[in-house]
Amino acid sequence: MGRANRATLLVTRSEVERCLDPATLVDALRDGFVDYSARHDGRARRVRSSLPGPGTATVLFPGTAPGVPAYTVKVHAKFPAETPAIRGVLCLHDMDSGDLLAVMDSTSLTAVRTGLAGALAAHVLARPDADVVAVIGAGIQGTHQLRSLAALRRLRRVLVYDILTSRAESFARSVTDELGLPAIVATSVAMAVGDADISLIATWSRTPFILPGMLRAGAHVTTLGADEPGKAEVDPELIRTSLFVCDDRALAIELGALHGVAADAGSRAVELGNVLSGAHPGRTSNREITIYGGVGLAFQDTIAAWQIYQAVRDRGMARTLDFLA
Repeated sequence: MGRANRATLLVTRSEVERCLDPATLVDALRDGFVDYSARHDGRARRVRSSLPGPGTATVLFPGTAPGVPAYTVKVHAKFPAETPAIRGVLCLHDMDSGDLLAVMDSTSLTAVRTGLAGALAAHVLARPDADVVAVIGAGIQGTHQLRSLAALRRLRRVLVYDILTSRAESFARSVTDELGLPAIVATSVAMAVGDADISLIATWSRTPFILPGMLRAGAHVTTLGADEPGKAEVDPELIRTSLFVCDDRALAIELGALHGVAADAGSRAVELGNVLSGAHPGRTSNREITIYGGVGLAFQDTIAAWQIYQAVRDRGMARTLDFLA
C-alpha cells in the first residue's frame, strides 16, 4: 500500500464506537465468511493462555480479508468480573511493508463484530417466520446480537433471562425504548427458550443449560459463550441431534461448542461460509433445530478495523505516534 508518513494512528474506544457502521459491516462480514470457508490457506490462529489471576489472554492472528490491503493481530484478555470484560488492543499492519497503520482498542470492535456474526447466522438459519427471540445473558453481547438481528429481520417479541434479575429488567426496558419491541423478563431459561423461535445466548457458563426437550420444533440457537475450553452452554446431545453450524470447524472442536462432543458431531458440522455461499443448504425443514456456535475469527477483526481506520483518517480524528522514531 505504501505511505509517505509512517506515523501510527492511535484509536480510542469511543472513536472505535463512532467509526463502526454495523449496516455496512454486516455485508462485508458476509463476504468474509464465504471467502474464509472457500479457501484452504490462511486459516485462523488463536493462542490462549490462563493468567495468574482471574483472567485469560488470547491472541488472534493473522487477520486477512478479501479486498483489505492490511492484516491484524489482536491481543486481548477476558476478566469476567469487570465491565467491560474484554480488555485489549488490535494492531493493523500494512500488508506489503508490515508498517503499523493503527493501534486501536479492541473492546467495542470485538463486541460489535461478534454480535453481527451471531445475528447474521441466526437470520440465515432460523425459519423465515421466526420472530420471537430469547436473550440469555443480558450483557453487552446480548445487546449487540439483538440489535443486529432486529436490523436484519422483523421481530415481534423478546424474552430475556439473566441470573441477575435486575440486569434482565434493565435489559428489557432498554429493548422497548431502543427497538420498540415488547420485552418480558423470564423466570427461568426453560421459560425463555421454550417460547422462542430464536435464542441468542452469550454467558460465562461452564455447564450446559440448554438441554434436550427445552426447545420448540424448528427453533434456532446462537451460542457464543463457548469460545474457550471448559465453557459450555448447549448440551452435547442436543448439538449431536441438530444441524450444527460454526465459523471454523477445527476451532469449534478444539475450543468451542464442539469441544468434548462426540466425534460424529464434529464431522457433520457445517461452516457458516458454506451456508452463506449456498454450498450447503442450511436449514432443510421448518421442524429442524439449528445451532450456531462461533468462536470468533481474526478476519472479522480485520474487516472491522479497516472500516475504522478509513473513517478515522477521513475525519482526522485520531492522534499519531511514530514507533520507529
